[in-house]
Amino acid sequence: MTPQLKPLRRIAAYAVCLDASARVLLIRESVRSGTPGVWTLPGGSVLHGEHPRDAVVREAAAESGLLLRAVTPIDVLADTRARPHREVTLHTDRILFEAEVISGEPEPLSPMVDDVRWVSLDEAATLQLRPFVAQILKLPLSTVDLPPERMPELPGFHIQQAPDGRHTVQRFAAYGLVRDPHGRILLTQVADGYPDAGCWHLPGGGTDFGEQPSQALLRELHEETGQVGRVRRLLGVASHREPEQVGPEGFAIDWHGVRPYYDVVVDEPAEVVLADVGGSTVGARWFDPAQVAGLALTAVTTEALRAAGS
Repeated sequence: MTPQLKPLRRIAAYAVCLDASARVLLIRESVRSGTPGVWTLPGGSVLHGEHPRDAVVREAAAESGLLLRAVTPIDVLADTRARPHREVTLHTDRILFEAEVISGEPEPLSPMVDDVRWVSLDEAATLQLRPFVAQILKLPLSTVDLPPERMPELPGFHIQQAPDGRHTVQRFAAYGLVRDPHGRILLTQVADGYPDAGCWHLPGGGTDFGEQPSQALLRELHEETGQVGRVRRLLGVASHREPEQVGPEGFAIDWHGVRPYYDVVVDEPAEVVLADVGGSTVGARWFDPAQVAGLALTAVTTEALRAAGS
């Protein structure tokens, strides 16, 4: 039964690559995989400390022999599926990049792949596609990956111990560059005892098991500040690694954070109410853009402001 399966999370990155004839690059999973005959995009798991953009290049080369360049992230999707043969329920956060071929000819190199080819969208509509692939290509969904009968619980902050004894965390979280109709920017302040204490941060936080990133962002925004937001577009994806980050746990953690950040508007700003008292956020405020320049900001906040041209 699905409830007996162990919950696991992974982060993966993929290439959406079109040629001059608007054909898309697809790979077919082999009999060595869990779902032989299913077509997907080049890409795969993001290693600890690896930027998702680099994961796309590495995985595509290993699968297809092609050297790709991941240009810009175009969407971030999450899905949860039961894998009884592995005795797990797997939640995957998938980052999709617009990509282009730099060199090489497509050929299946990995034992998990038995075909690599350029496929027209009409032909792709007749193939058994992974649901996230069909979704990003705006094609009919299939029943390849069915969700579990019951959604398990798994903390978003999960400390693991590496073989060398290091404590490691790879955490996926969604954040928003939140603005109101007057152009003010909403920021939250990091509490004492947490990394970047006192700095101003984007509203948002870790996603729950089975939760879509954009939905998690809007939930966190309301929980942290009492604001009701609307996601307009994905601005970018940040990847930061701190090999010896010390937080409230009191010991060093090799921390890797993967953080998509979105352009968000609050159409009707309400009084800022900090609901999560005692957590990592100690305060929240609306700022005029000129005021933000004088603040101590977290790295992802700076990156999001640059991506938005602020």
